[in-house]
Amino acid sequence: MLATTPGGFGRPIVSLPNVEAFEQVPLPERALPANTYEMLARGADIAPDQPALSFFLRSDDFRDAFVWTHAELLADITKTANALRRLGIGRDDVVAFVLPNLPEAHFVIWGGEAAGIAFAINPLLESGQISELLIAGRAKWLVTLEPCPGIDIWQKVIRAAATVPDLQGILTVGLAPYLRCNSDEPSEDRLQSADIDGFSIPVLSLREQMKGESGDGLTFDAPSAGDISSYFCTGGTTGLPKIAARTHLSEVFDAWSTRAFTGNAFAPGNTIFCGLPLFHVNGQLVTGLIPWSQGGHVVLGTPHGYRGDGVIPSFWEIVEHYRIVAFSGVPTVFSALLQVPVGSRDISSLGYGFCGAAPMPVELFRTFEKTIGVRILEAYGLTEGACVSSVNPPEGERRIGSIGLRLPYQKMASVRLDDFGAFLGFAETEEVGVLAICGPNVFAGYINPEHNKGLWIEIDGERWLNTGDLARQDVDGYFWLTGRKKELIIRGGHNIDPKLIEDAVQDHPAVQLAAAVGRPDARAGELPILYVQLRPAAEASEADLLAHAIDRIPERAAHPKSVRILASLPVTPVGKIFKPALSMLEIEDVVRQEAAASGIKLLSLSVVQDPRLGLLARIATEGGPGPLPEKLGRYAFKTQFL
Repeated sequence: MLATTPGGFGRPIVSLPNVEAFEQVPLPERALPANTYEMLARGADIAPDQPALSFFLRSDDFRDAFVWTHAELLADITKTANALRRLGIGRDDVVAFVLPNLPEAHFVIWGGEAAGIAFAINPLLESGQISELLIAGRAKWLVTLEPCPGIDIWQKVIRAAATVPDLQGILTVGLAPYLRCNSDEPSEDRLQSADIDGFSIPVLSLREQMKGESGDGLTFDAPSAGDISSYFCTGGTTGLPKIAARTHLSEVFDAWSTRAFTGNAFAPGNTIFCGLPLFHVNGQLVTGLIPWSQGGHVVLGTPHGYRGDGVIPSFWEIVEHYRIVAFSGVPTVFSALLQVPVGSRDISSLGYGFCGAAPMPVELFRTFEKTIGVRILEAYGLTEGACVSSVNPPEGERRIGSIGLRLPYQKMASVRLDDFGAFLGFAETEEVGVLAICGPNVFAGYINPEHNKGLWIEIDGERWLNTGDLARQDVDGYFWLTGRKKELIIRGGHNIDPKLIEDAVQDHPAVQLAAAVGRPDARAGELPILYVQLRPAAEASEADLLAHAIDRIPERAAHPKSVRILASLPVTPVGKIFKPALSMLEIEDVVRQEAAASGIKLLSLSVVQDPRLGLLARIATEGGPGPLPEKLGRYAFKTQFL
């Protein structure tokens, strides 16, 4: 049995037997906090006067940050919660936020969860997408950035708000408090209402609303463990994403259980850097709830995180200044940091970097650790599982390419399913199956019942979540992702794992990123195509890269038909390679080739992600489509002639 402190943690978990030994204490005896607010309050009690949050608006100002102690941060969260309840946010009401990475985003996340349901919306979305999400989530209040020169969030949000029937008002957040100068800008409360196309809605300042509230405690009953805490969008960035409903228990448990691997890594005085967006679960939990529940310190680097001007170039200086012990990122972040020399900077405080959202290429993993001297911890998680489901143990064996060991008290397995998604049995050791999880961290489901079809697997009377990922488990309990079921390239009925193709070119000295997708083919269904982004100043021909890949892929069917070099691969707002965009390029190219062969002139062509039909090619032609519909009918993608 692990030696543990009264709080339940001692030496970090290093192996599967440790996980199983830790689970010998029944979970109810662990006395977890009932909700995220209580978890934050317990963390604040550990070190109320120690720094909890540091924020700098510009990378040039990172040495002169705005700082909240744990007591001050909890007080601002409490004031926000009380203000939201006074404005009418009840337990089942939704407060949405469309904000960049600002301290107020955290006030709204945790204060919103205490008062009702906090709904995170990506500020990079367009007005129409924001509108659809607000309507689907039945948002009652909306928090967003006030009008700011050069930033279009306000303009997009107010257009979206005009279409939302349940919306009662907007709360604004300004940047003026962080400018450290005598600004001539009006104060945040200058807007009393917003008018657009005859639509009028109250507009209030969040800061002004907080001023009239007590920060000593909630003025209402705190939520219970089973109450819905948050809504998150998942399932893509085109079309209308699915909206996942999570409970307080799912978030509290996930944060608590992850700590079993990190031990006291985020004790008072220890600092983690937040560069991922706060509309993403990793930003909120890994660089928010988890360290704050232990009295740790979070550095919030600019409103745009890693995308902020100068953040990546200044990163090692930031690490040195704050004595940062860890940061969380995605493979593209690690790739970008690898291009920044450490030089004379003292980064000895930096223990490790967490990598999630996408498997890290093995060559990038090895090169980063060798060049920078910082350990990488690959982990796995998904919005539907709160955030983290497995992790390579920081103090145990880290297996390159593995997503690590499962969290304590969360079941995780590779399973065999039939064609209808029903359980056939557990996969054997090293056998690839569909990855499934079951535990307190699993979400309540999508708010649209239609989206829950095929989501759950019934196993011995328990409800397991079908993650949609393919994985195997080795003899020591480590899990290895082998692909995503929906990303498999299917060539003539033969399933091809895109990772097999991507790994074959990752060791090429000119390659920075690689992604393999299927190109629609009339005979084979799909043919593998490899997209590549080169390292800065590196040179390589498509022919050379193709030969390099083919030499390293033993399976002939998996040989890519061609390699395409792009200046940059498309990525999601959190930096994960967005493969649907590459699939869209391939569909467009197929349509253009078939049109040219048929002598058809295209007036317009666009490929979109239709919520019902999937990838859809919308086509307009001059003088009628001719034989084009018949020719395109041989492919798997859908078409719509305008």
